[in-house]
Amino acid sequence: MDLIAARLNKVSPSQTIAISTKARALKEAGQDVISLSAGEPDFDTPRNIKDAAIRAIEAGQTKYTDVAGTLPLRRAVAERFRIDSGLDYTPDEIIVSTGGKQVIYNAMVATLNAGDEAIIPAPCWVSYPDIVALADGVPVIVPCAAETGFKLRAADLEAAITPRTKWFFLNSPCNPTGAAYSAEDLRPICDVLLRHPDVWIFTDDIYDKLVYDGFTPATIVQVEPRLRDRTVTMNGVSKAYAMTGWRIGFSGAPAVLTRAMNKLQSQSTSGTCSISQAAALEALSGPQDFIGDMVRAYQDRRDLVVGMMNQARGLTCSRPEGAFYVFPSIEGCLGKVSAGGTAIVDDEAFVTALLEEEGVAAVHGAAFMFAGHFRISYATDTESLREACTRIQRFCAGLR
Repeated sequence: MDLIAARLNKVSPSQTIAISTKARALKEAGQDVISLSAGEPDFDTPRNIKDAAIRAIEAGQTKYTDVAGTLPLRRAVAERFRIDSGLDYTPDEIIVSTGGKQVIYNAMVATLNAGDEAIIPAPCWVSYPDIVALADGVPVIVPCAAETGFKLRAADLEAAITPRTKWFFLNSPCNPTGAAYSAEDLRPICDVLLRHPDVWIFTDDIYDKLVYDGFTPATIVQVEPRLRDRTVTMNGVSKAYAMTGWRIGFSGAPAVLTRAMNKLQSQSTSGTCSISQAAALEALSGPQDFIGDMVRAYQDRRDLVVGMMNQARGLTCSRPEGAFYVFPSIEGCLGKVSAGGTAIVDDEAFVTALLEEEGVAAVHGAAFMFAGHFRISYATDTESLREACTRIQRFCAGLR
């Protein structure tokens, strides 16, 4: 009898985590490595948020909380949704989970039956297809070309919907491309969804505060309130508040689905860390000024990286609206051989050789369901970014 369940054969370990782990191992072995692979802010958690966590510890807030999160935090989440996007959720429509990934897992496991389909525009975050597969669903990948800014066309969404479609995913700004949807971009997509009342929507807005050049992001329910009763709006504190390790994600969704997610969470992790919840409460309800400081720093870094990538031989790189990633094409590098003798047959060979020969860790595009590209995270200091981009330019110049 096999020990490991067959369902695990449907998924792969996170390739972004795997590359970050390899980069750390090389660093620990003494190699000079600059990692541009992790989707994690390099900024420290703001002082007022840390102080709130310390106060919670000293006040003895170290016990179990409600599975769905403390009532003050759920109220703060609802208020943040209202202030940021004009969305109206009540506390019983909010669930707080151990990161955004658990929100996705809860929603999919609570709703998908074997063979149900979930439409996922690509390039996409590595975990969406695997979570759908773990829940016995079928991920339906819809490519979004660089020519459309890596954004989904309404006609392509319409063509992908079948009688088995249960979910449609949208991540804006997007990991790995940084592409972000405006209200104008979302209008035709909402019109398609209105024509298909059995399709539920999962919108991942985790990067929505990290947008540049005055861009105004939008979310599905904000653009089309009639879709509210079948939409999960997910967000969290990890990216905009530099709190990845605190592990707090949350969602607003119809109460019937939130209750089902709560039921599932009660038999998996129960409530999230009480101290992290106290910190998240301060993050959401306290001063927000530092976000603007981070955004300005990220925009400068984005401009640096985009400029240097477009100066690298064989690479082309678009300028994204948000998040902290760029997604250059390596089309001009394919079929060549690196200075170290590696044949660049695909994007995985490219990033592997780049790490081994120049000490720069990035993630290949195939990990995001979109080959021929690679992802750079510019959530690191400017000096390291400049050096990493110089190494990438040198690596590309050495291809023959």
